Order: sequence, then structure tokens, then C-alpha cells
Amino acid sequence: MSTADEESQSRARTRAHVIVVGNQKGGSGKSTTVMHLCAALMAGGARVACLDLDADQGTLSRYIANRRAYAQKKGLQLPIPGFEALEAAKHDARADADAADRAAVADAVARLGASADFLVIDTPGADSNLSRVGHSYADTLITPLNDSFVDLDVLASIDPETYEVKHPSRYAEMVFRVKMEKAKREGTNRTFDWIVMRNRLGQLDSKNQRAMEIAMERLAKRIGFRTARGFSERVIFRELFLKGLTLLDLRNPGADVRMNMSHLAARQEVRDLMIEIGLTPPAPA
Repeated sequence: MSTADEESQSRARTRAHVIVVGNQKGGSGKSTTVMHLCAALMAGGARVACLDLDADQGTLSRYIANRRAYAQKKGLQLPIPGFEALEAAKHDARADADAADRAAVADAVARLGASADFLVIDTPGADSNLSRVGHSYADTLITPLNDSFVDLDVLASIDPETYEVKHPSRYAEMVFRVKMEKAKREGTNRTFDWIVMRNRLGQLDSKNQRAMEIAMERLAKRIGFRTARGFSERVIFRELFLKGLTLLDLRNPGADVRMNMSHLAARQEVRDLMIEIGLTPPAPA
């Protein structure tokens, strides 16, 4: 049986909706986004698993480990998603390494997705075969993007005077290619919903934010995504990582974090994001 046939059969056995969180630029908040997506879906009663394809960096892996350790230390019943991490294959021949990556991802997606309603995949913050393979399994692709023109460059080159799109970036071109790969593998014209999530938004309206809105609107029409408001810049996200917590865990009295108005506003941002994305847990059987 060919690798393509194995991938097709693996995908057919996967009943989970696959959410890929991807961006080829580091520091955009991918792992924080993954954890909050998992927490929001589990809070709604969904069975959730997550797959870390950025095991070399390991941010998501440490987030999950911190969560388990904190729950055990405090005696908390925190929901924890099913979890696996994959490292890139190491072979002398590039073709052998690529094939091994494809087989490993196909197997992990099938195994984790068989018992989950949603599978959330965290990808490396750089161009790699493992990242490209992970993207090709998306039903929903979420690209967190810091709200600045420095980070917008990961999607396209923008004219500084008119904010017109000069040409798409390598990442945007890669997303187009994996859409075609997914359609070919699954034998369908359906690809995936691509959402660019504007992250680290400022608390006050600014000239930069208005300019970003114009550029994003034009870019969305050009390369085929929709936008969603993500998370504001808040210290609480860095504090929660050390305990493996999310904003949705703060109502638990054992979480040992005193709630304030900023935390409430941030928690509402998570709920608003889920509504904008349009992902809801399945109704009980």
C-alpha cells in the first residue's frame, strides 16, 4: 500500500474535526491559542486531543506538563486533552525523512482523532516538512498574527503608501499548496476554512490598528482567509503558562489566582473568539 493510500485510510478513520494552529513566525501565541481552544471546547463538553508538531521547541508540551503538575499539586480536577508530541524524522536522505514525517503524522492524527471530537495541532514556527504535513490535515486553519506590519509580512508584502498587496508570502503560497494536497488526498473539492487571528491587540484604538484593518481586509480578499479578533496583550497569559492554566480555569477556586476586571475581559475574548471561529462542541447523542 502506498503512503498516499495509508494517509487516505487514516484520515477516513478520523472522525475528529482537525484544527491546525500555524504560522511560520515564532512568538505569535500559537501554543497559548491551542491551549485556550482546547479548554473552551472541553468546557463545552467536547472530547479533545492535541498534537505538538513543534516538539523541538516544546512550548505546548511544557504547557500540558505544567497543567498536569499543577492539578496534581493542588488536587484540582482540571480537564486535560489527550496529547502526543512528534519530532521531525532524522534520515540521511531527505526523501526518507519526508516520508517518515508523513507516516508519523498520519498515524498520530488517526490514533488521536479516533476518540476525539476535535483534534488541535500545534505546528513549528518555521517552514518545515512536518509543518507542511500538519497543515494539510486541517479542517480549520487558525493563523495567530501579532497586530503589526512586522508580522503581517508573514502573509504578504504590502505597499507602505497604499496598503495594497504586492505579492503573497511564502507561507500564503504554502497554505495554497497544502489545500490542493488535502483535496487530492481526500478526493474532494473541500479544503479548509482559513482564519487569521489578530493577536496582541492594543487596548486603545490607534493609527496602526486602523491601517492594519485596511491591509487585512484587502489581503483577505486576495489570498482567501477571514479574520477574527484574538487576544489583547496581557501579562496574565505569561503567568498562566507556568501553572498550565487557561483563562477559563480561573473560576475554579483552587486555581489560586485572584480574578480582576482585566481577567474577566480576557476571558470574554476567548468566548468571542470561539463564536467568530464558529466552532462549537457537538450536541450530546
